[in-house]
Parts: sequence; C-alpha cells; structure tokens
Amino acid sequence: MEEYYFSRKLKQIARLNAAGADIVSLGVGGPDRPPRDEVIERLVSEARKPDAHGYQPYVGLPQLRRAYADWYGRYYGVSLDPDSEVLPLIGSKEGILHITMAFVNPGDAVLVPNPGYPTYTSVSRLCGARIIYYDLTEEGDWEPDFEALEAAGLEGVKLMWVNYPQMPTGRIASPELFQRLVDFGHRHGIVIVNDNPYSFILNDDRPLSILAASGAREVAIEMNSLSKAHNMPGWRMGMVAANKDFIDWILRVKSNVDSGQFRPMMLAAVEALAAGDEWYAALNGEYRRRRAVAMEIMRTLGCHVDERQRGLFLWGRVPDGVESGEALADEVLERARVFIVPGHIFGSNGSRYVRLSLCAPLPRLAEALRRVQLMTNN
Repeated sequence: MEEYYFSRKLKQIARLNAAGADIVSLGVGGPDRPPRDEVIERLVSEARKPDAHGYQPYVGLPQLRRAYADWYGRYYGVSLDPDSEVLPLIGSKEGILHITMAFVNPGDAVLVPNPGYPTYTSVSRLCGARIIYYDLTEEGDWEPDFEALEAAGLEGVKLMWVNYPQMPTGRIASPELFQRLVDFGHRHGIVIVNDNPYSFILNDDRPLSILAASGAREVAIEMNSLSKAHNMPGWRMGMVAANKDFIDWILRVKSNVDSGQFRPMMLAAVEALAAGDEWYAALNGEYRRRRAVAMEIMRTLGCHVDERQRGLFLWGRVPDGVESGEALADEVLERARVFIVPGHIFGSNGSRYVRLSLCAPLPRLAEALRRVQLMTNN
C-alpha cells in the first residue's frame, strides 16, 4: 500500500504555500461552497437537543432512508424500499471497502477500470483480491470492451467496478450501456457496482441510475453521495442501494466497523435531499461559469477536451509534443504555480492526460489562467 496520491501531494503544496508560493490548486474535486442554508440550520438546531448525541442505528435513521428512496424515485425514476434496499454510508468511499469485504474473499478477482478512481484498486489490494484491469480508451468512447473482457477470461471474478458519469474522463452512460453492463453481470455471475456521485453535475439530462436497467436488482449495486451535488463533502453522507440480500450482506461488514452517524447530520441530510430543481440549477450555473475558464486553461496548454464531458472535472489529452501528462503537470506546478493532476494516477491509460478540478472560485481559476498564459508566452 502507498499513501493516497492527494494526501502526499497536498502536503507538498502546503509546504510550497508556507514558503510563499501561493499555489492555485485545481486538483481535488471537493466542492468549495456550502450546502443550502436550511441544511446548516437543521444541523445546528438538532445538535442543540440534549438527546441528539448518543449512538445511532447501524442502518441510519428511517427518515434518512426514506429521503434517499424518495430522491431516487423523484430524480432517477427508481423505486426503492427504504427499509430493505437503502443503507446510509459514511461517504461512498466507505462503501467501496464494505462492498469489497462483503463480496470478495482473498484470491477472488475484481474488474477495475483503467483509468478509474484509485480507491477501487487500493481497497481490492487491502482485501487480498486479484485485480483485473479493463481498458477504457478515448477511441472506445471510455466504455468497456465487452468482447475483450470475455475473451480474456473471467474465472473467479466476483465484482466489476463502474463509475458513470465516469471519473476522471467525464463520460456519461446511456441507458443502453447500463443495460449491457447488467446483462454482462447476469451472463457471468458478476456483481456490477456503479459509483454514481456526479450525475447531477453539469448534466442537462435526467440523471441515470444503473438500477433502472431491466434485471438490475439481481446483479447491480449503486452508491451515491451528497458530497458533490449538495456541497457536503466533509459531512461524509453517502448511501448504497441494492436488493435486500446484498444490503444485508454489506450491513454484516458495516455493523462491525462503525457505530452509525451523528443524528443531527442525518436529519440535516434529509433537509438537503428535499432540495428542488432550483438548487441544482444554481449549482450548475456556477459550474458552467467555472468550466468556461477551465476550458481556456486547457486550450492554452494545448490540451484536447471532449466537450461532452460531465462532472466536476475537465479531462484533457496533452499535445503530441509533450512527453506525458505527468511532465505537463510538473511544468505547470513549477513554472505557473498551478496544481493540476496527471492522468497516470488513475491508470496507465491516463498517462497522456491531465485533469482540472472545477472546485475553485472563479477569481482563482482566472488567476490560474493568467499564470498559464504567462507561462506559455515565455
């Protein structure tokens, strides 16, 4: 195991800032704005109650499970039983560990996307799994090549991690892709897990869930989160949805690891999930303004960006004359004092890409653009 890339890199940036460098960070995808005022007020008012500070149920409050189920029905068109098909999580990152421990024994195999979220790899290693990377490429529109997967052999594979809208590439799924994934899971006895925190960000269409696909309840699990779409990354409020058996198995692990969440936070999350369309419209209006500046940064660096991308990032292919995404990211940090992420940390298929986060205020993005323009002009 290695220390998480962002943990190491942010310590380096902190040292540079302490020395007066004033680094503009376009690295981590952590929303920088607060949740709705009503959410904060609910947290404060509930925290003042004398009976709010004890241990809570391992399965979360019934009000929270109902709120997650209502949210899925309202926006994803998916009907969930809040008593048996929804389990709150301390952030969806926690769910990656719990799901892997519930479904994978040492020596079993797990399908992990390349490029993809590094935690899928690190957690699989922690659990002693064999990791089988499957390629996502720009030429393949960042979708799995099912024929190549089947030709390579799938013996011992228990889980397949997918993440649409995809991080880091910003590729969104179609209903057809989700159906192909579900059918693939049925054919091979593989549980398909979709990690789905980005579906509201810069998405002009209805958010999609893999659980809407025919037959998904038998083979699919979906995680979601309030971190991105509700500006609550530090609150660690997530959820997993699946059939009753899967939820029961995940709970066996989870109940041995934690003791529930803080009651006032769960009730504030209920308030967050009650947000109307105007909340998401305002959120995305701000991200569109930021995205326009981030696109200019990418163009100034000579990177190619597919404008169909969705989510909190821009994923760009570096110019042919540049050695690698890592080389470009190092140059931008050294010469422009702007931190961007090299694509290789998400897998070998990201080696010629860089990623920019939209989680910086417009003035800082504008400053990053100014610095990059000065760098490229000198």
